[in-house]
Amino acid sequence: LLSPIANPGKILLGVANYPEHVAATQKQPREHGMFIKATSALVGASEGVELRNLERLTVHETELAFVIGKKGTNIPRDRAFDYILGYSIGMDITMRGDETPSFMKSFDTYGVLGPWLVTRDEIADVHKLDMWLDVNGKRCQTGSTATMIFNVPKIVSYVSSLMTLMPGDVITTGTPPGVGMGMKPTPQFLSVGDVVTLGIEGLGEQKQKIVAA
Repeated sequence: LLSPIANPGKILLGVANYPEHVAATQKQPREHGMFIKATSALVGASEGVELRNLERLTVHETELAFVIGKKGTNIPRDRAFDYILGYSIGMDITMRGDETPSFMKSFDTYGVLGPWLVTRDEIADVHKLDMWLDVNGKRCQTGSTATMIFNVPKIVSYVSSLMTLMPGDVITTGTPPGVGMGMKPTPQFLSVGDVVTLGIEGLGEQKQKIVAA
């Protein structure tokens, strides 16, 4: 399967949106600002991840993603869900380093989306979904959307106060524990040959093989 969204106008990524992530990385939750990932990084759940700069540390980040369904700006929180088409599983791959985060997240194949787009009406409560990620069968990330610091309506309202959201735009909501230095369980840095399996309750499951670019 390819990406359920073929040509998003923009991909926006949540920053430090889970309490454990904030505590372990000693970052502050940032409402004012998100990462931007190049749309050319987007691939589907069956296309795999092509690792670049093999000498650098690279990490996985499993995230709830949502897709905008209609154009909107200055959207109030109580109307945010009216602008959401549906949800999907996002995997944000990030190379560690001193470069700007958006650069380190924008290599080809470093934005995985799928396997499906689950329409909004199929999810009773998007803020009560369990999520997980395994590397080579080892559990590396476990979390729930119930613990997000900034929930979906707050994200929609904030982003739309700065830029117009368009149909097909993809927004992810940050990643739960398991990717920062000092976190428990110990982060699993990705290597060629690794197999990453991840899922979110109600949204399906991905299985990615890490290969060399």
